[in-house]
Amino acid sequence: MDTVASHGSWEAALRASGGACDAVERMLSNEDRTAFCAFRPPGHHAERERAMGFCLTNHVAIAAEHARSLGVERVLIFDWDVHHGNGTEEIFKASSAVLYASIHQSPLYPGTGDISYSGEGEGEGFTVNLPVPAGSGNELFRALVDHVVLPIAREHRPGLIAISAGFDAHEADPLASCRVTEDGFGAMAAAMTAVAAELKAPLLVCLEGGYDPRALGASVVATLEGMGDERQLLPESDESLAEPYRGRLRAHWPV
Repeated sequence: MDTVASHGSWEAALRASGGACDAVERMLSNEDRTAFCAFRPPGHHAERERAMGFCLTNHVAIAAEHARSLGVERVLIFDWDVHHGNGTEEIFKASSAVLYASIHQSPLYPGTGDISYSGEGEGEGFTVNLPVPAGSGNELFRALVDHVVLPIAREHRPGLIAISAGFDAHEADPLASCRVTEDGFGAMAAAMTAVAAELKAPLLVCLEGGYDPRALGASVVATLEGMGDERQLLPESDESLAEPYRGRLRAHWPV
């Protein structure tokens, strides 16, 4: 009921997922090492059998499975959209090949993403939920990237890193209450680009949410700039902000 479709929606969704798969193919053939896919509709709320949250098909999930069909053993999906990517979590909850890590505001739509949930069966430990309270900004997002997501990436050693890049955690966005700025998104992008280069893994970035046009445009530009210079010097993030999360994750990861 929350996902309206028009005559052209299905073709748009197929082209968006196909574009992400095309980017994966180009990167795995060493044609490129990074890609930003600016498609609509977004994808991370779409589950295996249900469209929701403006999403019809889950582009990042489809691209991850496509990469695995081409020989990539492990994929890391990092989701910084302000809403939890319940669809991506549902699709890979029992997989140890695809690790899903998400920073998201809580409580907020769709109501999933509790830190206590870490996957099921063979996928136990490969769902890393990092819920943050309303008002969280660059400092906490940066700390969770630097001191949780990056160490887990180094341990998981993925052959592809994919980012669900929603920009609705921006301080100007009307649908949530986080306080991230363009600089914060750029810094997260630079950190993820650096770890991708370190691990010799291609980096795929797919557009998700973002509902203030000016903030969305500026944040995308900052992300592209961050992807373009992974060697840029960034101010150190506050490790102590990540410690409450790290304590909950140490049963599965050396963070």
